Amino acid sequence: MSPWLTVVGIGEDGFSGLGKPARRALLEASVVFGGQRQLDLLPACLRGQRQAWPSPFALTPVLEARGTPVCVLASGDPMLFGVGASLARQLPADELRVLPAPSSFSLAAARLGWPLQEVACLSVVARPLAALHTQIHPGARLLVLSNDGSSPAAIAALLDERGFGASRLRAFEHLGGPLERCIDGTAQAWSLARTAALNLVAVDCLATPTARRLPLTPGLADAAFAHDGQLTKRDVRAITLARLAPAPGELLWDVGAGCGSIGIEWMRAHPSCRAIAIEANAGRQALIAQNRDALGVPGLQLVAGSAPEALNGLPPADAIFIGGGVTVPGMLESCWAQLRPGGRLVANAVTLQSEATLVAWRAAHGGELTRITVAQAQPLGDFDTWRAALPITLLEAIKPA
Repeated sequence: MSPWLTVVGIGEDGFSGLGKPARRALLEASVVFGGQRQLDLLPACLRGQRQAWPSPFALTPVLEARGTPVCVLASGDPMLFGVGASLARQLPADELRVLPAPSSFSLAAARLGWPLQEVACLSVVARPLAALHTQIHPGARLLVLSNDGSSPAAIAALLDERGFGASRLRAFEHLGGPLERCIDGTAQAWSLARTAALNLVAVDCLATPTARRLPLTPGLADAAFAHDGQLTKRDVRAITLARLAPAPGELLWDVGAGCGSIGIEWMRAHPSCRAIAIEANAGRQALIAQNRDALGVPGLQLVAGSAPEALNGLPPADAIFIGGGVTVPGMLESCWAQLRPGGRLVANAVTLQSEATLVAWRAAHGGELTRITVAQAQPLGDFDTWRAALPITLLEAIKPA
C-alpha cells in the first residue's frame, strides 16, 4: 500500500526551506500534527486541520487517523531522536514516508567544522542529564540536544563538578533560522542561567588534573563507587564482567546487587545494555541510586526486595549475576529457570558453604568453576609483603539453547 503518513522534517526556516515533496505532502494532508512552534511555521493557505500534540505526548491521534492523508512535523531529521523513530516502531515501513531536513547536529557540525562521525550526538530532551557521564572523556566532542533553556547551565555545572570545568561550551540557539545565535564560554565560567528554549550545546571536553575520569573498560576503581563494604572489588569485578559478556541490547539481573557495581558496569559497556539491580537492604538501595547517576547509567532499574521472591514477574534475563545469597534455598534454581536459553549465569562465592553450593549445582547442571586469588603489596615493617584478599570461587554456566 502507498504511505498514508508523511513525516516532514522542518527547520527554523519554516515552509520556505522545504523541498517540493514535503510541500506537496503538506498541501494534500487532511490533518497536520506537530508542536505548536512547528505548526506556526506553516502558511495560512494549507487546507488541512492543524493539530498540536496532546499533553502528555501520545501518538494515538495520529494512529487513529490511519488511512487518511496525514502529515507529522518534526524538527530536522525525524529519525534522529525524533517522532519519526517512534512512529516507525508502531507502523510498517510501507505505511510511512519520512522526508528529513538537516538535523541540528548536522547544522552545528557545519558551523564548527567538526566531522560528525567523530562526535558523540546526544539528547537530554526528557532524558536524565546524568547519562552524559559516560560520554565525558578528555578530548571528546559532544553535541547535546537541550531539553530547555536551562540545559546549557546544567551541562556546564555537571562538567565543572566532574573536573572538566575548562571545557569549551557553545550554545546554539535557533539553528538554521533568522534568530540563530551562538553563546561561547567555558563550563567553569558559564554564568547564563537560561538561553532560548530551542538550543543545542557543543562541548569540547578538557580535563583538569583533578578530573574524575571514568574509563570505558570494565573494572572501575573501587573509589568510583559509594559503598558500605558490600562491593565486588575491582579485579574480581573485571573478571566477572568478562564472564557475563555484555552485548548490545541485553538484559542483566544483578541479584543481591550491594552498591550496584556489576549492573552499572554492565550498562556502561554499551548504551543499549539494560540491567535490573535486586537488593533488599534499604541503605544499599540508596547507594545504587547514587552510583547509577554518578556513573552515567540512570536507567538502571532498582527492585527492592529479597531474591528469589523478588524475581517473580521480571522480564527474562540474558545474563544473571549472583553476588551473594547463593545458599538461599531455591536461589540458583529460580535464576536458572528464568534465564533465557543461551544466557549466562555467573555466581561468586566466598564462604565454604556457598562454595559447596556452587560445586553441587555444577555437578547437577554443568558449568565451569574458577578460583580467583588477588594479592596486593603492603608494608611489613621496613619491607613489603603480599596481602591476599579472600579467595573467590566463580561459577559460570551457559543455559542450553
